[in-house]
Amino acid sequence: MYSSVCSGGLCGIKSYISSVEIDVSKSLPSFEMVGRLSNEVKEARERVKVALKNCGIEIPPVKITVNISPAHIHKSGTAYDLPIAVGVLNTLGLIPDTALENMIVLGELGLNGDLKAVNGVLPILTEAYGKGITCCVIPADNADEAAYVEGMNIIVADNMVSVMSILKSPNTMADHYLVRGQNLSADEKEPKDDFADIIGQEACIRAATVAVAGFHHMMMIGPPGAGKTMIAKRMATIMPEPDMAESLEVSSIYSVSGLLNRSRPYIRTRPFMAPHHTATVSSLTGGGINPRPGIMSLAHRGVLFLDEFPEFSRESIEALREPLESKSIQVVRAKTSFVFPADFMLVAAANPCPCGYYPDRNKCNCPEHSIARYRSRISGPIRDRIDIIASVSRLDAERVIREDGADRGRKKALSSEDIKTDVLKAIEIQKKRYKGTGIRYNSELSPSEIDKYCELGKEEKEYMKDIYDAMDLTARSYHKILKVARTIADLDGCSDIKVSHLSEAVCYRG
Repeated sequence: MYSSVCSGGLCGIKSYISSVEIDVSKSLPSFEMVGRLSNEVKEARERVKVALKNCGIEIPPVKITVNISPAHIHKSGTAYDLPIAVGVLNTLGLIPDTALENMIVLGELGLNGDLKAVNGVLPILTEAYGKGITCCVIPADNADEAAYVEGMNIIVADNMVSVMSILKSPNTMADHYLVRGQNLSADEKEPKDDFADIIGQEACIRAATVAVAGFHHMMMIGPPGAGKTMIAKRMATIMPEPDMAESLEVSSIYSVSGLLNRSRPYIRTRPFMAPHHTATVSSLTGGGINPRPGIMSLAHRGVLFLDEFPEFSRESIEALREPLESKSIQVVRAKTSFVFPADFMLVAAANPCPCGYYPDRNKCNCPEHSIARYRSRISGPIRDRIDIIASVSRLDAERVIREDGADRGRKKALSSEDIKTDVLKAIEIQKKRYKGTGIRYNSELSPSEIDKYCELGKEEKEYMKDIYDAMDLTARSYHKILKVARTIADLDGCSDIKVSHLSEAVCYRG
């Protein structure tokens, strides 16, 4: 007897639909599995046999052969447990063929027959629905995640007995469809950091505003305790909310990685990733035997904050080169390659020297060669890929110390909400300008597009000629100045780039 159950799997972050084929024949009792399977998939035969036995279902002494196609794709994970069990029950006549029509099945089995959550349900079901599959059977713990796939009829179960009970009566399966909540897309508002908490550092906050408005990469340089980390953590609070397509994209990456909150599985805020400086190259870029997204991909559409930037290994820093340009990461293996999205905004923080206090020679005793070696950890190509380099200075005592409950010498800082209003206006200008081009932010402009959208007047061209020679700019850094100037002009509501916008952008070249 033969049975086929539709299921799905993951290849990197991409999902695919697979077919779990089961053949039962009267021969020497055995349980064979083929289809380029990892060990965890092959172990499903033991989980399935024991789970069915503990659910009161005896498998007769027959030869069971399981093939999971397409055979050229390496299969991993535990999501094939349930479709294999369902296929075996179908061949034994305990589940009718009509119950499996137009249905995808996913889930891990415990030895007692309980169903356990699996990773990647959101992208797999999205792929399945795109191929015309309109019903699924999944573990109850994956219900909230699956509910975001509109149009998919969802059957959830806690154990194998419930699955068999539901599927053996195809005419009443609709009674078990999951009823979706009324407010699926709403996220609970978590307490936010606010730019109003920051004392001083107006110039750096301005640089952060420009960076977010144009999605420009940024690096802050200054002594310890000056506020670099505080500014970086608050940059996500002035970013626009991701649209539905971006949310689905980010949620799918986290689903594949097994990092989704089961109770709130749809991500509606910009990611903010801040790895420790001891992070390895593979943890940043992704990889492993069965490659999974790294920290750069988890920061997709959000902020990747690298504090103590020069303290990262040289290999980790240089691994940023391609993602900063191509917005993706390609992980190559012997028989295949995986492409992970990595469209993040890099925000780095660094001290000016190993002790952090240069050029204050009252505090800094670092020799010149030590300072030069420390700064050389950030190579020229990496610095060239960073649009904005801002200086963060030590605050004076009168700006920090409070006396008699009064904030002496302290200027009222703009709140994140105030700054976000300006950022959203600049982003709206960019949306209108680049409508239909596929460009979202000024930082994405190619050299040919820069000529079109960053056209300079005669005075501005003369200014940039002088700057190009005086600063010994590369073509890339020149284009980055123009893109940053375009963002500054958008923040000011100007259609043309003026010398004042260019001069501010030039200051951000460090």
